[in-house]
Amino acid sequence: LAVIKIDAQDLKAATFGDSDLLNVGDWVLALGNALALKGGPTVTLGIVSARGRTVKTESAEDLYDMIQTDAAINDGNSGGPLVSLNGEVIGINTAILRQAQGIGFTVSSNVARPIIDSLIEHGRVVRPLIGLEGRDVTPALASRYDLRVNEGIIVTLMTRDGPAYRGGIRPGDIILKLDETPTPDMAKFLTLLWSYKVGDEVAVEYITDDETRMTNVELIERMAQ
Repeated sequence: LAVIKIDAQDLKAATFGDSDLLNVGDWVLALGNALALKGGPTVTLGIVSARGRTVKTESAEDLYDMIQTDAAINDGNSGGPLVSLNGEVIGINTAILRQAQGIGFTVSSNVARPIIDSLIEHGRVVRPLIGLEGRDVTPALASRYDLRVNEGIIVTLMTRDGPAYRGGIRPGDIILKLDETPTPDMAKFLTLLWSYKVGDEVAVEYITDDETRMTNVELIERMAQ
């Protein structure tokens, strides 16, 4: 995402909506400069096909909490808005599956807004760091390793000087909640984590050695990579 300041007046700006209010089946419009065709932007119509999708990009990075839509998205649509029938921006078009038809993905407005606000306020993206990586606990994983729970985040990697490690969390532990809010998967965990500010103290509920524990973790700033 980029934020551009335009030296002009009386411009009508788009309004961001609350993507958490979206339901599967809601109608949406995708706007963008599809395929760079002459004649101006392209508008396509579709529905919200799913929410909370995790998409792995060609660079092997995971995009979390994505909105899936069957509104046609093509090269050139990226960065364009996904708009509700109320005219509110509820997503930013981001990715497609080239081997599929009618499957496009957008970053939800509630994920994009903090990034945009941070770019305006700081000139860069300021995000909190907890100092760990993890993967979803699934029923299959729980059965294979005889885990106590079927949902949560199992810690796979962490930094020894990071906030989570200083709070007593270790690889193999399972994070269940942040400040009493359940974290059933990485999408929910990261969306919730990024809603905090640098310096906030977060109460983490986790399982270690088959015992449920609580610890307080003070978030630090995630440095740009």
